[in-house]
Amino acid sequence: MTVELGHYALVLAFALSLVQSVLPVAGARRGDLRLMAVADWTAPFILILLVASFAALTRAYVVSDFSVSNVWENSHTLKPLLYKYTGVWGNHEGSMLLWVLILALFAATVAVFGRNLPAQLRANVLGVQAWMLTAFLLFILMTSNPFVRLIPAPFEGKDLNPILQDIGLAIHPPMLYLGYVGFSITFSFAIAAMISGRIDAAWARWVRPWTLLAWIFLTAGIAMGSYWAYYELGWGGFWFWDPVENASFIPWLSGTALLHSALVMEKREALKIWTVLLAIITFSMSLLGTFLVRSGVLTSVHAFATDPERGVFILVILCIFIGGSLALFALRASSLKAGGLFAPISREGALVFNNLFLTTAAATVLVGTLYPLVVEAITGAKISVGAPFFNLTFGPLMIPLLLAIPIGPLLSWKRADLSGAMSRLYFVAGAALLAMILTYAFTQDGPVMAVLGIGLGAWVCIGAFAEIFMRSGLPRVGAAVALKRIAGLPRPVWSTAFGHCGIGLALLGVVSVSAFEQEIIKKVEPGEVTQIAGYQVTFDGIEPRKGSNYVEDVAVFSISGDGVSPHKLEAAKRVYTTRRMPTTEAGIETYLFSQLYVSPGEIGNDGSLAVRFWWKPFVTLIWLGPVLMVLGGIISLSDRRLRVGAPKRSKARTGEVAANA
Repeated sequence: MTVELGHYALVLAFALSLVQSVLPVAGARRGDLRLMAVADWTAPFILILLVASFAALTRAYVVSDFSVSNVWENSHTLKPLLYKYTGVWGNHEGSMLLWVLILALFAATVAVFGRNLPAQLRANVLGVQAWMLTAFLLFILMTSNPFVRLIPAPFEGKDLNPILQDIGLAIHPPMLYLGYVGFSITFSFAIAAMISGRIDAAWARWVRPWTLLAWIFLTAGIAMGSYWAYYELGWGGFWFWDPVENASFIPWLSGTALLHSALVMEKREALKIWTVLLAIITFSMSLLGTFLVRSGVLTSVHAFATDPERGVFILVILCIFIGGSLALFALRASSLKAGGLFAPISREGALVFNNLFLTTAAATVLVGTLYPLVVEAITGAKISVGAPFFNLTFGPLMIPLLLAIPIGPLLSWKRADLSGAMSRLYFVAGAALLAMILTYAFTQDGPVMAVLGIGLGAWVCIGAFAEIFMRSGLPRVGAAVALKRIAGLPRPVWSTAFGHCGIGLALLGVVSVSAFEQEIIKKVEPGEVTQIAGYQVTFDGIEPRKGSNYVEDVAVFSISGDGVSPHKLEAAKRVYTTRRMPTTEAGIETYLFSQLYVSPGEIGNDGSLAVRFWWKPFVTLIWLGPVLMVLGGIISLSDRRLRVGAPKRSKARTGEVAANA
């Protein structure tokens, strides 16, 4: 009965989304406050219905109700309880339910906390959000119903894909979806603004917190997905330029450009047309990612569905929303004012420079991702565009942007002196040069480009805090005064510094591990010692073990040397009993910012083992960088000046004004 209630809640949510799609927008057009207010109660109620539907599906997983086809295909009675919960979104139908749940969550949040928004704008935003809800709920009900029953019910399930039975699955998809779907709000704000004709600094002030929130979650989701693939797949890589990886990276690039563009619009009422276009493009790229994952046109470890009918349905949704929004933009663009003017050398100019390279990089990744699909559709030939293409095109585009990162915050608004800003970065340049010299001295056989990359990373990391140092007054003032000034700095200054420093840290990690990692592939016998990066790794032997729904052969290693106390490291070859699918469980030991990575291969009849040993210097910086970027975003989001809407007048102030009138 619970399953039927979950399905019924989906149908009710679809009906209410239809109501919200029409009445508030009609009310905004007529100026009818009662019709506009409909969205204020339908949005939260739709969220409640979808929470109930999601809870019904979750219960079916937890109790192993195999009469539900979705549970039967993706669960098993022996599966650990944690993965019964996470398995809810570890499949196409469940993940789409999570998608619309998050879509409804953002709509309800605007309805409840966006009361300071103008009524017409709020009604249009919630109406556009309901258009998307209606489309995706219809998609779920017609092609991807998670509540389909099986009669008779099987006694046992097929189990969840083994590579998804990991704690990373509990974190990565929800965060990624909160980022993907979060950009729907910025899209709705853009469409609503074009419908109402109001696009100004206040609009940018309202939209920027939502953009920042989505960007924070997308950053965290991409980083978590990278680390999950790194340790779970046993391949030792952090980024493969997989098409589905690219599908999440493209909206991150355009979303980062949108954040900076909205800042210019808020401060100077400039780049209005460009900001609205970026809001449309960013969510359009999120929709494109949804299509790639669920259309069956890609074969990937990340892909959920291979049903062409579902792909066609999503393609129709894609064309309607992307085509419709771009058509509306084309109609309205001529009536939009460009906004304030500024000199090329200014903070606005630096942010435009930022936008230029970010959007070009996003377009490059998009072309490299879609080109093989277009070629196959036209000629039938299968080609692949891999890491060499992306490294040779994306990398050079990032160099000018990274060079400019420390300079931008030191420029003043409207007009600035570039030579003056550069003169404040002499110390930063000296520190970057010193980092290059030290890198070359300690790694004389290393590639020259790696030395330059380390210098560039140091330039970004240290330069990120140049503005804070300049505002402190050091060395002209004493330490006490400097600390007082630093403590009084606005939060956006700190958020900018942390965000930019995070980019530099990630760059340092990528360069270090790409240029200086060590790899040894060999077959080891029990008791054999392998030397790598100053460590002695002794293979102790194989221990068979049994888990709740798998069996595994655990390779045990003893590690010593280089100032560390002797300790054990375990890696395993695991086979899940239901699906008979093998997985590799890598053994990873972290030493400060570097890691020893051991990936087991085939086990010989004599107890020998094929092993890949990696020493990955400073590899953890690749993920510590995004953590710092997320922290910067949270600091910025906590700034009271970034509230949604304008502050209300206090009652006392209102009474005073009335008395003086």
